[in-house]
Amino acid sequence: MMFISRLGRATVYPFASATQKCHLFLFLRSHLISTTSQPVSCLTDKCEFSQESPLKLFSKVRFNSIRPSKADSTIAFFRTHGFSDAQITKITTRVPAFLRCNPNKRILPKLQFLASKGASNSDILRIVTGYPELLLLGLKNGIVPAFDLINRFLSSDEKTMNCVISSPASMGHFYVSKNVKLLLDEGLTHSQIKRLFQCRPSVLASSTLWKTVAEVKKLGVDPSLMNFSVALMAKKAVAKSGWDAKVEACKTWGWSEEQFSDVFRKHPQIMLRSEKKIIAVMSFWVGKLGWDPSLLCVAPVIFGLSLEERIIPRALVVQYLLSKGLMKKDASLATPFFVTHKKFLERYVTRFEKHHSSQLLKLLHSKTC
Repeated sequence: MMFISRLGRATVYPFASATQKCHLFLFLRSHLISTTSQPVSCLTDKCEFSQESPLKLFSKVRFNSIRPSKADSTIAFFRTHGFSDAQITKITTRVPAFLRCNPNKRILPKLQFLASKGASNSDILRIVTGYPELLLLGLKNGIVPAFDLINRFLSSDEKTMNCVISSPASMGHFYVSKNVKLLLDEGLTHSQIKRLFQCRPSVLASSTLWKTVAEVKKLGVDPSLMNFSVALMAKKAVAKSGWDAKVEACKTWGWSEEQFSDVFRKHPQIMLRSEKKIIAVMSFWVGKLGWDPSLLCVAPVIFGLSLEERIIPRALVVQYLLSKGLMKKDASLATPFFVTHKKFLERYVTRFEKHHSSQLLKLLHSKTC
């Protein structure tokens, strides 16, 4: 539990019950506000905290260790560097230790390092507000090695900084270096790890990546192939309920469990499509056109194409050509969806200009079935 000493310092005990914590919080709130505690007053007056916001800090830091002059210094420092009061509130609530540090010694060198690597002022605001814990790392032993690790795969300061801006935790999280080693040991290539840093660096900051790696390997995806990194992204991005719903949608429209597994091994991007998109493509392909769903197993990339802009209009053209005997029945049904617009017109529209061009063009401009 937690008790309040005569000096007003809070000590946390992990075995406190929820009821005890609730009573203690109410007591602490009443005590601190009624006595106009200097740290609380400082935060509410200087940085527009609500009275409740500083009290969220009591389980993280001892209030008596925050001197008003130190808090003033930190708040002034962040304001000088362009942080809004709302951003300062968020940062100091997440990392209240900043309120008792010397910002010019502990924080400034790290901001200067980010700037030296190409981060603009707005980039720095975004990085620090998004992951203020980054500034808890030492510069030489934490931030610089973390930046160099990402740079090792992305090969330029600009690309590395873009990664940090999109996912600040990719540079500051303990698990990143550990997970990079894990993936290299599993046989992933340099290019695959580069892809993760570029597309979804949050995957590398996961504390359970080892478990995800095992799950993807169990699904039959080879770690040495580029698809493995995509499969990791899919597994991390999709909750189990969503995953099961997508598998069921595919099975409802005619795929077997084996067919789905085979598609995932070849094209794990399918699980990054929404359930709604999968159902829409399947229902049009199978329900409207009457085509074999197994054809989509051969070309699952079709799920990533625009239904209105490409799949529907081109499918209607192909269906018309088949119905008129102008296209061989054993011709690939996948090819028409992947050629350029110019090539599609040449192969499937203008060559039939004499008798069918106007109808084909009308179908090609259809966006609904």
